[in-house]
Amino acid sequence: MNYESGVMAEKGDPITVDFDPDEDDRLEKRRTDRRRIIIIAGLIVLGLAIAAYFAMRGGTTTPAGEENAQAPTVTVVRPGRTTVEGEITATGSLAARREMPVGVVGEGGRVVSVPVDAGDWVSQGQVLARIDRSVQSQQVQSFSAQVQVAQSDADLAQANLDRALQLVERGFVSQADVDRLTATRDAAVARVRVAQAQLAELRARNARLDILAPAAGYVLERNVEPGQTVSAGSPPLFRIARGGEMELLARLNEDALASISSGTRAQVRPVGTDKLFTGQVWQVSPIISEQDRQGTARIALSYAPGLRPGGFATATIASGTVVAPILPESAVLSDEDGAYVLIINGEDKAERRAVTTGTVTSKGIVIAEGLNGSERVVLRAGGFLTEGETVRTQLAELDD
Repeated sequence: MNYESGVMAEKGDPITVDFDPDEDDRLEKRRTDRRRIIIIAGLIVLGLAIAAYFAMRGGTTTPAGEENAQAPTVTVVRPGRTTVEGEITATGSLAARREMPVGVVGEGGRVVSVPVDAGDWVSQGQVLARIDRSVQSQQVQSFSAQVQVAQSDADLAQANLDRALQLVERGFVSQADVDRLTATRDAAVARVRVAQAQLAELRARNARLDILAPAAGYVLERNVEPGQTVSAGSPPLFRIARGGEMELLARLNEDALASISSGTRAQVRPVGTDKLFTGQVWQVSPIISEQDRQGTARIALSYAPGLRPGGFATATIASGTVVAPILPESAVLSDEDGAYVLIINGEDKAERRAVTTGTVTSKGIVIAEGLNGSERVVLRAGGFLTEGETVRTQLAELDD
């Protein structure tokens, strides 16, 4: 036994440490498995990235001859050029073409009856409202009596003159007396005429107490009721559309006004209804408003229950014929830069084309500027295409 063994013996039992030679092998195997898993995960991620790259690029491995086969298919049309009747759309308010305000003509008084109402048709001279004339009737009787008195005086003066003429030949009456009696007779006759004129004037005044229709027409407003006191300073009691004729005061800009004239046909549609009324322009405003640079086209309309003065309406006015492409509404797009269409050029790529739209017809929207009609225009879903994108086309025919 050596020295170390003796020392360990003195202190107690020796500490024994066991070393397993396989432990290092197991640790090394774990490290190898971990590296293998990391490598496999990296390869998977790399493969996914490559697949995503080719998917975004549309498949760079696709042969050039098969590129269009994978492009989206869009429907296109060739609009050509069509002769259409030009139309101008305008808005405005309805009014009576010739409105007649009717008020008090005479001295007025208390209204005793109003035999008509708004919405009635009246004839010329028809009584619209009656004014109390009890006082005026007594005045007529008084003046009639004065006429009778004056006539009696005139008759007496004539009789005196006739007797004097018979006596003058016998020498009982002088010529001076005859002249005096003649003057008396003439004065009496003049007083008769004055009394008759005064009576006629009073009767004319009384006749003006009644409110009469100045012409045949359609009553638009009634602003008086029985018992109301009216006078010459009162506002109009009635408003009448002469002959029931109406009109639309259409507001148009300078260009539109220059393209229409008196006699131009128009279709008017009041707000709140789909019914159309046919009329014609009877006057084009000779001036332009300095505030909004617009003028008024007055469109005459015959009476119809659906036309109410003060209402709002839209007018479609004919303005000659134009030759231009027409596209369905689905083909015309717009953004902050204005209206545009997408056309497919010779390389089958989408291309934006700015256009100026005209009137809207039953066939579609008239393209005033921007197209000559031979282009291939994307019919629908143009908003989902990007400029420069390659597409395949399918030609559609426009309905006649």
